[in-house]
Amino acid sequence: MTTLEELMNAPAPASTWVLERDCQETGLDPQDIRDEMARRIREMRNCIERGLNSDARSITGMVGWNAKGLWDAPDALNAPLIRRVQAYAMAVNEENARMGRIVAAPTAGSAGTIPGALLGVADHLGIPDEQLVDPMILAAGVGKAISKRMFISGAAGGCQAEIGSSAAMAAAAVVELLGGTPRAAVQAASMALMNTIGLVCDPVGGYVEVPCVSRNAFYAVHAVSAAQLALAQLESFIPPDEVLGAMASVGRMMPAELRETAEGGLAQTPTGLAVTARMEGKGKDGGPSMIELPMA
Repeated sequence: MTTLEELMNAPAPASTWVLERDCQETGLDPQDIRDEMARRIREMRNCIERGLNSDARSITGMVGWNAKGLWDAPDALNAPLIRRVQAYAMAVNEENARMGRIVAAPTAGSAGTIPGALLGVADHLGIPDEQLVDPMILAAGVGKAISKRMFISGAAGGCQAEIGSSAAMAAAAVVELLGGTPRAAVQAASMALMNTIGLVCDPVGGYVEVPCVSRNAFYAVHAVSAAQLALAQLESFIPPDEVLGAMASVGRMMPAELRETAEGGLAQTPTGLAVTARMEGKGKDGGPSMIELPMA
């Protein structure tokens, strides 16, 4: 079983080590894996483009205009990287909420974090998509190491499991994209994980929309922050595999009400309950009726 420590101590570049190990385990051809990663990057790119150009509401009507609204708004902070990363992440998750085609990374609920962080940084710096394949391979390796030790679904371990994993994967990918060492990549992943411990999964009405869309925007920036710290040679005081163990332990302690059941957190606020009650009224097609929410 690959551990984060093994990955941290792998020869550079870390993605090559991950690819070699994966080919040994699966018997797949390295070029086939690289081609598949390139295809997934194209899917992410297409998803971002659709999301940034649409303000169509989601199936429930709770989201759908956030990514385009941010992308079209003036950059009040004059922080183009932050805005790009956030908008890309929300674009993907709003496409998911519209039942569009996305790349689960590692889940649908956390699908915006990697494209938000990795493609956002690449576009900010003018790095072409061809150079994103190796970082994506490393992200997959980090995700695989995490999945061997803990949950990656909100239902099993809270949102820390989904968004924490995606942020760790994204942080490592950004480090590799920018020429960081395997140690720096894993340290970035560790810092991303340690700062999501305890995050609950509380989707309003049980739909992956609120707070999931904005949460991906926040944690895509979180991943970039972790990468920046690691590239400056800052490290997690707690070793990466111990961080992973702590997160898994917290997930096991978390009550069912805080693990994607919509029985706690934001889902149980007065507004969350009112929206849920309205969604339980079925539309003519048998699906949830559209929720009327203020747009401003």
